[in-house]
Amino acid sequence: MPEPIERFAAELGDAFTAAPDAMESARTDRSGWASPTAPLGIVRAANVDDVRAALRLATQHRIPVVPRGAGTGLAGGAAGSGGELVVDLSGMDRILEIAPDDELAVVQPGVINAGLDAALEPHGLWFAPDPASKAISTVGGNIATNAGGLLCAKYGVTREAVLGLQVVLADGRVMRTGHRTVKGVTGYDLTALFVGSEGTLGIIVEATVRALPRPSNPPATVVGLFPGVREAAAASAAITAARLRPAICELIDAETLKAIAAYSASTTGDDIGGVLDLDAGASLIVQFDDADAVTRATEAAALVQSAGGSARLSSDREEADRLLALRRAVHPSLGTLGEVLIEDVAVPRSRLADMFDEIVRIERQYDVSIPTVAHAADGNLHPNFVYAGGEVPDVIWRAADDLFTTALRLGGTLTGEHGVGILKRRWLRDELGDDSYELQRGIKAVFDPLGILNPGKVFA
Repeated sequence: MPEPIERFAAELGDAFTAAPDAMESARTDRSGWASPTAPLGIVRAANVDDVRAALRLATQHRIPVVPRGAGTGLAGGAAGSGGELVVDLSGMDRILEIAPDDELAVVQPGVINAGLDAALEPHGLWFAPDPASKAISTVGGNIATNAGGLLCAKYGVTREAVLGLQVVLADGRVMRTGHRTVKGVTGYDLTALFVGSEGTLGIIVEATVRALPRPSNPPATVVGLFPGVREAAAASAAITAARLRPAICELIDAETLKAIAAYSASTTGDDIGGVLDLDAGASLIVQFDDADAVTRATEAAALVQSAGGSARLSSDREEADRLLALRRAVHPSLGTLGEVLIEDVAVPRSRLADMFDEIVRIERQYDVSIPTVAHAADGNLHPNFVYAGGEVPDVIWRAADDLFTTALRLGGTLTGEHGVGILKRRWLRDELGDDSYELQRGIKAVFDPLGILNPGKVFA
């Protein structure tokens, strides 16, 4: 064995593996991108000391390090390549503390999002970050990518839920950031800097997160059905402009809706025709969880009708849960149609309908299929490029390039919640501009002077 591998094996023992099957699984994530070569080894960290030892040795031997949680990322950010060491944090999965009086929890990075939420429920609390992958994604991964999800319009992205972090730096030092207090403005906000840094500044080994009071009243849900996505997007914009503040506002286009129906029928036998009209050109699912949820939902239903849609209002919790389960089934449903490049752009909410128009144009111009869903209340769209074969065809990348540049032209961003990773790094300078791009590279160099932390991710 080469000397570095011997050193890792000797110091980390059973925590280190170079088994071929483990290396193979670490080459990819859920984005569909896979490294052409396998990493040199994996450290399956059980504690902070394992992470410290891995980074200390990596610094000594100048070995690149790729932090990884559950591998559910959608931008290639946690995929390991040849010559790199993967530090797998999924085994650090303990909830260290729940403090109901302070409305916070302290967790290790491998805790599953939904698992934390379930542990908070007996205390009347919940963890608000709600990505579609919450049943399988880790809190550490949510923090590393600043994940969003269905509840962002009202409750914000993951950054709003993080009070403090414990981070292992590139050379193995351990640093704490932030506070257990709600307020705290001492020094620069390094906690916010690490949130969304995609493993390029350090490895998160502990997080202190907010736990919000769990809504106690039944949700009120409006299902809007429209002839097309433009009308649905217009209704969403009207609901936002009316300051109704829905907890959830999800737009599903016709092609995606049909894929969900077929997937549900084949996997669970569920006929979704009772809750969603498969003949609709688009559907809007709007949910309120306030004390006056029914009043707000009634106003939203009127706005849906004013935008040219039909509206059905329900206060049935079981139906609400069923609708959200269908929304969370989007990715596996589309996966039955072929290979899928799952993308993520956001535009100002007032330009949502324009972005949908542009997606239709891109479909026609490049002769590709782009089923799209959106967290409509915050302008975050997920266009899904469906294609045949293993490798992403050039025409898909050309269409994606058009999509990204169009989102920027409309005043938007390359990514609302998935992160940059490998897949979007070539467009990063276009959004940031030269000065901001170079300044951010300089910040990375302060934390990672040897450039060993997740190299090739985020920055080209």
